[in-house]
Amino acid sequence: MINRATVYRVLEKSNHTDRAGRAVDIFLIILITVNVICVVLETVHWIYARFQLVFEIIDMLSVAAFTVEYVLRVWSSVEREPGQPALSQRLRYMVSPLALIDLLAIVPFYISYFVVFDLRFLRVMRLLRIFKLTRYSTAMTMLLDVFRQEASAFFAGFFILVVLLILAASGAYLVEQEAQPVKFGSIPDAMWWAVATLTTVGYGDVTPITPLGKLFGACVTIIGIGMAALPAGILASGLADQLRRKREALSQQYRRALEDGTIDAAEHAALEAFRKDLGLSRALADEILHSVQDGPHRSRARHCPHCGKALSRASD
Repeated sequence: MINRATVYRVLEKSNHTDRAGRAVDIFLIILITVNVICVVLETVHWIYARFQLVFEIIDMLSVAAFTVEYVLRVWSSVEREPGQPALSQRLRYMVSPLALIDLLAIVPFYISYFVVFDLRFLRVMRLLRIFKLTRYSTAMTMLLDVFRQEASAFFAGFFILVVLLILAASGAYLVEQEAQPVKFGSIPDAMWWAVATLTTVGYGDVTPITPLGKLFGACVTIIGIGMAALPAGILASGLADQLRRKREALSQQYRRALEDGTIDAAEHAALEAFRKDLGLSRALADEILHSVQDGPHRSRARHCPHCGKALSRASD
């Protein structure tokens, strides 16, 4: 009988030292990559006509594997908080972002048996499987963490953008409606120009032609440059903060390992696994280790503050 705790460890808690977990992760990464490549190649008509059967077999095998993976993740999610009601834990897991991505990767295949889909639409829906790579990418995980932590800031930025969009469209409608009744005949018609001007420098298909309209458009363009930089600044600041936290976490682990004055083989292996889980480079980890070893707290621990002679841990 399958052990639920083992399944949970392999699927959710595997690390770089867990061979079974790493094997499953590598298999799923390869399978997702093959699926994305197949979806892209299927859009080339002569390739799809020649290898249609191969594509269909790959799709069916992939859906079977992803379905088993999804069911096992839902079933084993109870191990996340042992002792809590199983049903509530499974429901809570099923509405989590990663679980929803897993579900969207397989749902179109099963729905196609009950609802007639445009084949092109079904192919595009299968591209959602690329988001399953989020589970195995440290960079994507960091990005999602930034979005979660900076959600209020992003919401405020987009709210301001929506307000400016409405004001820009309204202003363009007032100053250009008589000169260009087709392009600026209503506020909704003017919104296309407002979106293009606030987010870029415009596409040139719709432009103000009156002097007042040109002046208003120039002001909107200048404001749009600042607004485009706002979410980018929030994202950059969030990513920098995430990296700082990861560096500090690794520094704390190094300090704990160096409490006895040395890092043994077991501690080194654990630190290396922790480094890989954080997604930090070997060079950066070495730099952090040197800074911890050469820090002022280490110097005081190893040398007498009066004579400067080295001290043993016993004399501390």
